[in-house]
Amino acid sequence: MSSDTVPPTPSLSLAILATATFSSSASVRVSDPLLPQVAASFGTTAGEASAIITAFTLAYGVMQVFYGAAGDRFGKVRLIAITTLLASAGSLACALAPSLLALTAARFLTATVSCAIIPLAFAWIGDVIPYERRQTVLARFISGATMGMIFGQAAGGILGDALGWRWVFGVLAGTYLLAGFALLLRLRADPLTRMRSGREVPATTGLLGAWRGTIGLLRDRWVRVVLAIVAAEGFLFFGAFAYVGNELRHRFGIDYTSVGLTMTAYGGGGLLFSASIRHLVVLLGERGLACTGGLVLGATFVVLALAPALWLAVIAIGIGGLGFFMLHNTLQTRGTQMVPHARGAGVAAFATALFMGQSLGVAVAAPVIDRIGAAPVFLAAAAGLPLLGIWLAVSLRRAP
Repeated sequence: MSSDTVPPTPSLSLAILATATFSSSASVRVSDPLLPQVAASFGTTAGEASAIITAFTLAYGVMQVFYGAAGDRFGKVRLIAITTLLASAGSLACALAPSLLALTAARFLTATVSCAIIPLAFAWIGDVIPYERRQTVLARFISGATMGMIFGQAAGGILGDALGWRWVFGVLAGTYLLAGFALLLRLRADPLTRMRSGREVPATTGLLGAWRGTIGLLRDRWVRVVLAIVAAEGFLFFGAFAYVGNELRHRFGIDYTSVGLTMTAYGGGGLLFSASIRHLVVLLGERGLACTGGLVLGATFVVLALAPALWLAVIAIGIGGLGFFMLHNTLQTRGTQMVPHARGAGVAAFATALFMGQSLGVAVAAPVIDRIGAAPVFLAAAAGLPLLGIWLAVSLRRAP
C-alpha cells in the first residue's frame, strides 16, 4: 500500500489493539517476578521453576509461523480478537493449576494463542501505515506493550505478595477478556480492522501452501540476517533478564513486592524510549540506535552482575530498558518491511526467531543459575549484546 493511498492514522483502532498487546505483553513478562514465589510454592529451585518461562516462550515462538499465514488470509484483527479470548481461558487454567507440571502445561497452551496478538498487530500496522511514519507509530504503539510489561512485573510482585501467584493469572484472564470483547466490537465498526490481505495468500494456495511459503522466506539473505540477529537478541538478553528478579531477591533479601516494583524500571526505560523516539531517530539514525542500544545493554548487565546496592541495580534495569528498545525497535521496524508482499508471515517469522532464541537462552542459563549463580550469565550477555548491536549496524549498510 503506497503512502498516497493510505488513510489517516486509525487512532482508535490502534488504541484498542494496544489493550490486547498490553495483556499479551503482561503475560510474557509476568513469570519473571513470580519465579521465586512459584519455586517456593512447589518446593523446587528457580532453575526448575523456570520451566514455566521456557514452555511459554517456546510455544510463543513455534506457533508464530501458523498465525502469520492465517492472519494474511483471514484478517489480522479478527484473528487477534479470537486468540485474545482464548488466552483468557488459558490464563484462568494457570490460576487453577494444582502442580508445577500443570502450570507449565497451562502456560504452554496460553502461549499457543496469545502469541498471535503482538506480531499480527505489528503486521496490521505495516499494512496501514507507510514506512516513513512506521517507526514512530510502532514506538508509540509499543507503549501499550510496555505498560503491559510494567503491569505484569509489578502485579507479579505486588499481587503475588498480597494474594498469591494464582491471583496474578486470574487478573490476567480478566484483562484478556475485556480486550477481546473490545476488539470484537471494533471489528463491527471499522472497515480497516476487517481488512484481509487476501492478495498475499491466494485462495488457490491454501494455508498449507502459505506456511510452506513462510519457511521459504529463508531463501532471502536479508531475511536470514534479520532473523539471526533477533534470535541472538532473544538468547542473550532474555536468557539473562529472566533471572534478574530472582537474583535481586536472593542478593538483597527483598520481598516479592519489591522484586516486582524493581523490575518495572525496565518498562520505564521503554516508555522513555517511546517518548523520545523522534529525537533519537534524528540524532542517531538506525545504525546509531543499534550500536548505542547494544553498548547500553552491555553496561547494564555488567552493573547487574556486580551491583553492591539495590538502588544501583534499579537504575541499571531502567537504563537497560531504554537500551533494549533502542536495539529492538530498530530490528522490529525492519522486520515489518523485510517481506512486504507477505507481511503477516514475515513478522510471524521474526517473532518466532525472537522467542525461540529466548526459550533457548532461559533453558541454557538454568543449570548455570542453579549451580554457579547469575553473575556468569549476566557477564556473557554483557559481552555479547554490544557485538550484536554492531552486527546489526553493519548489516543495515547493505539492507534493501
